[in-house]
Amino acid sequence: MLNSELCSILGIEYPIFQGGMAWIADGKLAAAVSEAGGLGIISAMNAGADYLKKEIETARSLTKKPFGVNIMLMSPHVAEVAQVVADLKVPVVTTGAGNPAKFMPMWQEAGIKVIPVIPSVMLAKRMEKLGAVAVVAEGGESGGHIGELNTMALVPQVADALSIPVIAAGGIGDGRGIAAAFMLGAKGVQMGTRFLVANECGVHPNYKAKVLKASDIDTIVTGRKLGHPVRSLKTSFSRNFFMKENDPSISNEELESAGIGALRAAAVDGDDAKGCFIAGQIAGMVNREQSAKEIIDELVSQAEALLKGTKWVR
Repeated sequence: MLNSELCSILGIEYPIFQGGMAWIADGKLAAAVSEAGGLGIISAMNAGADYLKKEIETARSLTKKPFGVNIMLMSPHVAEVAQVVADLKVPVVTTGAGNPAKFMPMWQEAGIKVIPVIPSVMLAKRMEKLGAVAVVAEGGESGGHIGELNTMALVPQVADALSIPVIAAGGIGDGRGIAAAFMLGAKGVQMGTRFLVANECGVHPNYKAKVLKASDIDTIVTGRKLGHPVRSLKTSFSRNFFMKENDPSISNEELESAGIGALRAAAVDGDDAKGCFIAGQIAGMVNREQSAKEIIDELVSQAEALLKGTKWVR
């Protein structure tokens, strides 16, 4: 059985996390993943307390199993959503885009297990000292905001440096990726792009269609000039943004303005011209819609077969 100490720490059946994707990872999707044995995660994104409370209530109405909330520390509402998860005693919090040190004591007092997303060994060590129960080591193959290192290089170095479990993320699309992550020293994986096409995922149908049609070379990284690179699917919006980014006559302020609301336009409206369709490099491996349970069952059976030394079957 696909298992690790992460399962006993979090009270989950399989060490598979669903990524906290803004405008996508809601209470319904998180509950479906948790019910299937993984750890579903709600994205607090840039929303306020009322939105998050509603999504937590939705998840709790659909599952009694543990789930998590992803908090973006650069959100203008970070203080209030940090308080919400403490008040409601959400089992797990994952964090990104900043240092959660300010909120760690409050979360730990509420019994919350904190798992920061990190792009480097240095930050991973800092999070362990703060009391994180695990870290997500996310490589540049992933969708959304990315770091410089890829998963193959990042995960073993973080695993060697820490005594707490490491969850691998970025470039993992099937059981082969899970088995590879375990061989690199990870004790679990986090996947976003694969769950974009889950039946329970409420993202716009145009978004799902783009992921299903994607090939291995259909992602692009924009935003390097601004200091926060983002990987997404190649669309008219992303290509246009990339051209602007390489035009010296366009200021950083203009670039920042051009990206405002782009993810919502993709996830909610399915707008190709205005939307940023975030997805990882494994999008080309995603070729059918399935329920969250079917996805996790398939991932587990593939990974177990490989880890037992038997032949992997597509």
